[in-house]
Amino acid sequence: MNSKYISFMSRKLIYAVISGMVIIPGIISLFIWGLKPSIDFTGGSLWEVKFNKQVSQVNFDTLLSNEKIEHQASQNSDENQLLVRTKSISEEEKNKLKEKLKENFGEVEEIRFETVGPTLGRELLIKTLVAILLAAISITIYIGWRFKNKMYGVCAILAMIHDSLVLIGSFSLLGHFFNVEVDTLFVTAVLTVLSFSVHDTVVVYDRIRESIKQNPHLSIEELSNKAVTETMTRSLNNSLTIIFMLTALVILGGVTIKWFAVALLIGTISGTYSSPFVAVPLLNVWNRLLNRRGC
Repeated sequence: MNSKYISFMSRKLIYAVISGMVIIPGIISLFIWGLKPSIDFTGGSLWEVKFNKQVSQVNFDTLLSNEKIEHQASQNSDENQLLVRTKSISEEEKNKLKEKLKENFGEVEEIRFETVGPTLGRELLIKTLVAILLAAISITIYIGWRFKNKMYGVCAILAMIHDSLVLIGSFSLLGHFFNVEVDTLFVTAVLTVLSFSVHDTVVVYDRIRESIKQNPHLSIEELSNKAVTETMTRSLNNSLTIIFMLTALVILGGVTIKWFAVALLIGTISGTYSSPFVAVPLLNVWNRLLNRRGC
């Protein structure tokens, strides 16, 4: 094999260890703590208010507790703004609470008030799971048809599952330790990450398929090293532009899109890694198993 191609496939065990170190803590977290769903899935009320002075979050929480308002958490969304998620409350209850806030903290301006019923929340969760399942099935069928070999489709889906576990596991840990909730924007991020991961994988697989036609005497491992070496610079340049933009959004963006940007950032990094270091090694392992069986 030409020495200009890096022997990436000789380090398959290292890639497996790295993936395991990232995925296993997330899987354990999912089994123990699960995800922290927002009111989009559980149902409830979301109320954002603005005061004419800075209000202590502790005092705000205390007032809600005294009024026997069940709430999950409250957080500062701006210097004088507070965002609170509660169990479903009526317009009348909200107005009474607003009067109490005026008595204790002065003038109060309502920024938004949204209520989602538990039935709608369950329906949204079911639709989310169906959307992810349909996306996975569609991608498998497309890649299997595109490369005329189910081996490519299955390996691409396994790499996609790898990225999904990295992202979902990360948010399980973030939910437990930092009270980060998953909402419809998180679902959007998951689906976006899946498409990005598969897109990068298809590029590498296509290069392998072309190399098989041009160099039929080379082994699949040599062809994989060639394909990964040739596509690595393009993949990194493409991904780094996205990573820089998302990093800026995480640092400078508002509260409403911060965790959406974090989800995309985690998924982009994982997707960039998984295409050459998960999808291609899996293809090599599968091909080696087929050769041992004499298929």
